[in-house]
Amino acid sequence: MEKVEITRKEVYRYLGYKNGLIDEKTKDMIESCIKELEQIAMPKFIYQVYPLSVSGNRIDFSVFQTNSKHLGINLKGCSKVALFAATLGIQVDLLIGKYSKLEVSKAFFMQAIAAAMIEDYCNYYQHIIEKEMEKEGLYARPRFSPGYGDFSLEHQKEITSILNTPKTIGLTVTDTLILAPAKSVTAIIGFSTTKQHCHKHGCEVCKKIDCEFRR
Repeated sequence: MEKVEITRKEVYRYLGYKNGLIDEKTKDMIESCIKELEQIAMPKFIYQVYPLSVSGNRIDFSVFQTNSKHLGINLKGCSKVALFAATLGIQVDLLIGKYSKLEVSKAFFMQAIAAAMIEDYCNYYQHIIEKEMEKEGLYARPRFSPGYGDFSLEHQKEITSILNTPKTIGLTVTDTLILAPAKSVTAIIGFSTTKQHCHKHGCEVCKKIDCEFRR
């Protein structure tokens, strides 16, 4: 697949450099880590589109149901929904694990870069889905993941089960609701006939305002 450019601004944000003031030695380290991760990452994604019914907080995805005020607001006016999952692959976890034992500082850089990398790939994959849905006259709402607002992490189990992600992209969910490989995402993407100019995601739809990584 096409190589996705990693957003340096997001990498710097995850590393805590919010003002963009980074010395050349640190930049060189970041670029070295990006190159190493790009060589071993095996990004994959899968999605399925289903009819959607939203009545206040009650949401019916056809294949499962939930109650969520925040997701209900996000999906208001939508008639279809995509269940979405993506991962960078197990090799990224193994590389970060290796540096966690050999070079902790480098593992820290790897963690931040991989976090930015999975977001960039999710944005790339979502753009592919959006183009397909636009053929039906439908337009995407912001991507919304389990754990955002009051949309429970428990729903990661349903999304991965319905998409059969263990077989399709090698993604599983642990008993403690952690995705494995770690650098992975599950999400809901609503589609309506109303075109929106803003496709905010991530921090912009998350209610955890005290997060140190918040934009």
